[in-house]
Amino acid sequence: MKPEISICIPAYKKVDYLERLLMSLEIQSFKDFEILVSDDTPGDEIQSLCEKYKTVFNLKYKKNEIALGSPTNWNAAIKMASGKWIKIMHNDDWFAGENSLKMFVDATVKHADCDFLFSGFSNYGHKGLINKFIPNIQLCEKLKKSPLILFKKNYVGHPSTTLIRNINMDWFDEKIKWVVDFEFYIRVIKSRKFASIPNALINIGIHDDQITKQAFRNKSIEIPETIYLLNKLGLTSLNKIYVYDYYWRLFRNLSIRRFDDFDYLLPESFVPEKIKKMLNFQFKIPLVILKVGILSKLFMTLSFLKERN
Repeated sequence: MKPEISICIPAYKKVDYLERLLMSLEIQSFKDFEILVSDDTPGDEIQSLCEKYKTVFNLKYKKNEIALGSPTNWNAAIKMASGKWIKIMHNDDWFAGENSLKMFVDATVKHADCDFLFSGFSNYGHKGLINKFIPNIQLCEKLKKSPLILFKKNYVGHPSTTLIRNINMDWFDEKIKWVVDFEFYIRVIKSRKFASIPNALINIGIHDDQITKQAFRNKSIEIPETIYLLNKLGLTSLNKIYVYDYYWRLFRNLSIRRFDDFDYLLPESFVPEKIKKMLNFQFKIPLVILKVGILSKLFMTLSFLKERN
């Protein structure tokens, strides 16, 4: 008999984090789940921990002899799943309380026509709670009007906050890392019914070893991926001012000051014409002025309106 939930864990080192996640699963009041671990770790510490927990859970472990990396390892864990719902959990995240999984399942009953659910979450650093985010009805209405609102802020959060029906679909795009969750949410929200859960059911571990931290302000990752994303979504996305502003701030923050800066990142011929026009506008403004938030916003708006006319 198929379990209700498949807990899909793409693991890489950090055995203490994984144990914290497994301990949070051990106390869940809802028990109809399986655990799938796809392991990129070169050593055997994750495997040893999983062997220990096989006596506690319905747990399947797979060792990747060659590390798959993110997000291919996410997809590998999902491919092992047999449950009705996919609950991806990064091994540095964990469930907030003993009824967290039950509340996810309750939401699948309440929103029976939905294929995609996401909950609130709490961010934790090494000193404890950093902040908490709770989605509301107003947010869902905005997402229904345009999932591109996620360019303004990733309101869904980490993949660990999501619960996704296990149906035939394209999962995470393995060509990207920096914007991979972002791209997936936009694509799913466009094509599937969704709902939010107004409770912080997941604790997100924030630390310097995360992929997003490693990619942050890295031109060689951010620029090719965001241009790829724009081409995938369509250039008309730039007609939304918050999308235009996202790209404006990206190039400003990376201090792109001439097209030569793209030479080792992306052939200039791959840069969309609308982005070239945006950059030409930016290049005329000293970077020291662009770094002033209110002035940057003013110039961005002028550039946006110029392109709209």
